[in-house]
Amino acid sequence: MPIDILLRFLHVIGATVLLGTGAGIAFFMVVAQRTRDPAVVAHVAGTVVVADGVFTATAVVVQPITGYLLAKAIGWPLTEGWIVLALALYVITGLFWLPVVWLQLKLRDIARAAALAGTALPPTFASLYRIWFACGFPAFFAVLAIIWLMLARPSIALF
Repeated sequence: MPIDILLRFLHVIGATVLLGTGAGIAFFMVVAQRTRDPAVVAHVAGTVVVADGVFTATAVVVQPITGYLLAKAIGWPLTEGWIVLALALYVITGLFWLPVVWLQLKLRDIARAAALAGTALPPTFASLYRIWFACGFPAFFAVLAIIWLMLARPSIALF
């Protein structure tokens, strides 16, 4: 198998994992939060933290490596407009994802404490959840835009 095909495959798998895990995590956290049951939220948030660590974090590391190697193998300069824009969007995604990871840990811990105490989720949970929810939108749409850029490779003049 030619190296560029292998790299394309790995890069597409990484993009799929980023998009799919992000969408799945968001879905399950939203559904769990809507129950308002601290035990359910704690369990789901715990699973979400593990999924983000195993799948998302791995893809976050693999994507720039396979992207760089793929561009090099095919002969695309990293100064191509669509590549520069994709990299900028990747950084933006990371700037929203890193707080989301911290927020997920906090949400999990707050829900666990409420479940152990037999109390409702406190107001701090709702506040942090709203921030978590809001951070997901720009990250999700940035990933969609990156995937579109990878597929369309539009001619974008930088200067």
